[in-house]
Amino acid sequence: MSQTDPILAAVAARALAFVHDGAVVGLGTGRAATAFVEALGERVKQGMRVTGVPTSKATAATARRLAIPLVDLDDVDGIDVTVDGADEVDPQLNLIKGYGGAMVGEKIVAAASRREIILVGSEKLVPVLGKRGILPVEVIPFAVGFCKRRLTALGCRPQVRLTDGVRVPFVSDSGNYILDCGVGPITDPQALEDAIRAIPGVVGSGLFIGIAERVLVGDQDGVRELCR
Repeated sequence: MSQTDPILAAVAARALAFVHDGAVVGLGTGRAATAFVEALGERVKQGMRVTGVPTSKATAATARRLAIPLVDLDDVDGIDVTVDGADEVDPQLNLIKGYGGAMVGEKIVAAASRREIILVGSEKLVPVLGKRGILPVEVIPFAVGFCKRRLTALGCRPQVRLTDGVRVPFVSDSGNYILDCGVGPITDPQALEDAIRAIPGVVGSGLFIGIAERVLVGDQDGVRELCR
């Protein structure tokens, strides 16, 4: 973890309090989640026994580098706690995720978890979801054009995510494309989630409604906890 990111270091350290020896831990994707994986790796180095379930190939690679034992989701009956990040958090602790392209794996692991702990800097807190203007939606490649038309009819403005800004589509770990949907404030996140998921060809959206139990928020003054 970068020594220049003390806020992420602080929220990651606080999240370790939710992990007990012998736990099965879901490992999220993104900068905050990576900070936690690195903090957890230090605890494993000191003798803590955990088993990790990664939400992406990138997270799995980081965990292996840190000698955190990993298993597939199919190998466990459940997950004790998942620690992940988010791109937006509203006052009800609903989330937008997926800027890192791993939201489907993250949502599946979250659903298998007894607890979902989210780590963010205070800049990710928003009064209403959609504040940052982007909602990622993962779709199968065959259905890209169809899904774009249906999402447009819902008031979204979908664009295929590209790799490093070039003309090559970003491909998720599952081999799918991501449509970054331009959105305004989302007044009814559950209704929008239901409408998006009803589109054939959609694999999942970045809306995480009613999933986070607790959000750890870091800023220059320290770390505070928001609870559902």
